[in-house]
Amino acid sequence: MSITHLLPGRLGFGTAPLGNMFRAIPDEEAAATVAAAWDQGIRYFDTAPFYGAGLSEIRLGDVLAQHPRDDYVLSTKVGRVVLDETEDPAARDLGEKGGLFEHGRPNKMVNDYTADATLRSIEDSLKRLRTDRLDIVWVHDVAQDFYGDEWLAAYESARTGAFRVLSRLREEGVIKAWGLGVNRVEPLELTLDLDEPRPDAFLLAGRYTLLDHDRALQRLLPAAAEHDADLVVGGPYSSGILAGGAHFEYQKAPAEIVTKVERIKALARQHSIGIKAAALQFALAHPATAAAIPGATRPSRIAEDLAALDEKIPAAFWTALREEKLISADAPVPTA
Repeated sequence: MSITHLLPGRLGFGTAPLGNMFRAIPDEEAAATVAAAWDQGIRYFDTAPFYGAGLSEIRLGDVLAQHPRDDYVLSTKVGRVVLDETEDPAARDLGEKGGLFEHGRPNKMVNDYTADATLRSIEDSLKRLRTDRLDIVWVHDVAQDFYGDEWLAAYESARTGAFRVLSRLREEGVIKAWGLGVNRVEPLELTLDLDEPRPDAFLLAGRYTLLDHDRALQRLLPAAAEHDADLVVGGPYSSGILAGGAHFEYQKAPAEIVTKVERIKALARQHSIGIKAAALQFALAHPATAAAIPGATRPSRIAEDLAALDEKIPAAFWTALREEKLISADAPVPTA
């Protein structure tokens, strides 16, 4: 159970922002951003029906359809079915993520992790993405941030529905790998305790970053390594606050997070490095991390991410972070 052999590199492209997350993005800007990622060598792309009610998949598919299918790796998600009927995107109940895609398509979305819905979701995604196959499929958001106290019921529906369907599709060679794509650690820990089905990897957003990594470091990542289940890190910039933005956990960053980021920025300035480089390289330093997939909505951001990946960071910077207790003493850090 591993996806490292599938991934073309350690840096992929997370396309949630292309679903008009936070703002309405012109189609031309979205297309130019995907094209910039391609032109600069990115060959792993992740999307989901949830991102703008299919908008991200449509935009991504329009660009990738111009390239040979064997030249890139593609992942999307199941758990939500996009319908033809419409609703007010701003009025959707998205748990802790209210209003996240209020600028997306108005198509109604239904949460459904059953076997039939999983197959329908995949079929619909293939059409929107203009492709004949998916490489990796993630079961999306079966966690507390969307379902609150009812999250275990959603998880159980996925366990008996989506998990089994995706395991069968993997065995049949229809997909190459599957796992969970969530913003919380607990569903992944629960899955690793199952006898079966066994996922290949996990996509974890926001829980292995400079700002939030203790829980994953203590329990999840050792268990994942034991089961040979890779981790793809989503949201390595914590929704943007570590890349010059104002959001943390998809909402306006609270004062204590802003203060912590300012402390990290101050140390970065002292050591003449960029905070984006520190954030990205930290997320990739753990041996269980197979890739990171930062998102972008402007072509220039792709070059910034690639530069951040290659920037040289002195060991003294990581030592300073530990001394000021800004990262865990046990967290692996990049070596020069």
